[in-house]
Amino acid sequence: MTRSPRSPALVPLAVAAVVAAVVVVRRRRAEGAVAAPGAGAGGPSRVASDMPSVIVERSALARNARLGAVGARSSARYAALRARRTFADAARREELDAEFQLRTAEEVAATLGNMKGALMKLGQMASYLDQGLPEPVREALAQLRTDAPPMAPELAARVIEAELGASPDVLFAEWDPTPIAAASIGQVHRALTHDDRAVAVKVQYPGVAAAIRSDLASAGVLFSGLGAAFPGLEPGPLVDELRLRLVEELDYEHEARNQVLFADAYRDHPFIGVPDVVPDLSTGRVLTSELAVGDGFATVVAADEATRDRAAEIIYRFVFRSLYRLHAFNGDPHPGNYLFGADGRVTFLDFGLVKRFTDAELADFSAMVEAISIDRDPARFRRIIERIGLLPAGHPASDDDIIDYFGHFYELIDAEGPSTVTSAYASESIRRIFDPSGPYGGIQKAANLPPSFVVIQRINLGLYAVLGELGATADWRRICEELWPFVDGPPSTPLGEAEAEWLARRGGTFPVTLD
Repeated sequence: MTRSPRSPALVPLAVAAVVAAVVVVRRRRAEGAVAAPGAGAGGPSRVASDMPSVIVERSALARNARLGAVGARSSARYAALRARRTFADAARREELDAEFQLRTAEEVAATLGNMKGALMKLGQMASYLDQGLPEPVREALAQLRTDAPPMAPELAARVIEAELGASPDVLFAEWDPTPIAAASIGQVHRALTHDDRAVAVKVQYPGVAAAIRSDLASAGVLFSGLGAAFPGLEPGPLVDELRLRLVEELDYEHEARNQVLFADAYRDHPFIGVPDVVPDLSTGRVLTSELAVGDGFATVVAADEATRDRAAEIIYRFVFRSLYRLHAFNGDPHPGNYLFGADGRVTFLDFGLVKRFTDAELADFSAMVEAISIDRDPARFRRIIERIGLLPAGHPASDDDIIDYFGHFYELIDAEGPSTVTSAYASESIRRIFDPSGPYGGIQKAANLPPSFVVIQRINLGLYAVLGELGATADWRRICEELWPFVDGPPSTPLGEAEAEWLARRGGTFPVTLD
């Protein structure tokens, strides 16, 4: 995802239609002709969700054909747009551009929502990763976060009966056949157990496992194609890690174990919540948890500055306490996975994509932070990233150039005092990774992504996009000093003080023992 007009060359054919709106819009922006974000009247219509059922194609050819059809229609509309713009005045050109952006993005969102699987996940990521997208495009794709078309109630009931041995009307005292959320792999229903517990029941789409495996079959082609632009990238280990994480996400028993880990670690926390799993009503394709309630991300984005800053600090603390103290990272930090309670608590959902890190891997992350942000030792930082394989030894870039490039990702913790995460910072994080046409192209083309960094990179891609959308302000360095084991600093905010009191009540023990 780049701002360069050459970016289509970096997009593999199998997923070209997913980013058709992005690619064409950015090409138009590079030509200086596309309206500014938010131009045009009105907002996007919602993705249709009244379909009778969801049928997931099991054929890679069928899935790619659907994407290809979207791309072809987008190209045809773009040709028509160019012709219509020729005889339009400036105001009409902006209107035509906004209409094109919206229509293309809505079609992409609707197609991916119906397809489910790994490609829909890509669409979800595109909806929030780059703040530089035109607003109509981002809003249309944002429907994929929570408003994807659901499967028919009968299909959900059939999955539950096959997994748990009885229909939901028998298993639960009350069952709501209308889902409260529908996403890339499954959808969620409200229910009430026979012992009067309100629960959320996640049901996996029939055939989605085969669909994701079909999508992943093209992953090697995707990354081998990127090799032309990023010669330092070793696609084999990267693809293997992605496949492993996504296949794990298909196993709800694995997700349940992850969720139990986080729920136990944060039990009775003053401002972080993780729903408990109901094991007797959970299987490999059905996951039942206590029902969590709260506002969605959009409500918090529209709230006052203090509310946004509090929410952002909680998310930040959850991510980095989990990473450095629990040695686990929830690798899907997108806005649909947060619920914001009226009491100021944030509940974290969806633990299918979790990476557990070894002591050695955490030692590498810590050493990088110490070298670049605490000791300010460029030579040591270079030695570390060469040793772990982020950059080949002997690269001609100077130590100062390497610090200039990688230092962007440490700017928040380098700043003295409060600083604000902006949408520009989040977008620059994306460009530092994916756009080799800028001033750091030599480093980007030579850089590699070791397997242990595949999921951790989601901090740069996902977390900072979320914080940028919130416009969050905090003293991020002092918060991190509380959470870094190699500093173990005192509380620096009221939330930090509340967390310290919680830790004291539980005997100062965190993390729990990893299984």
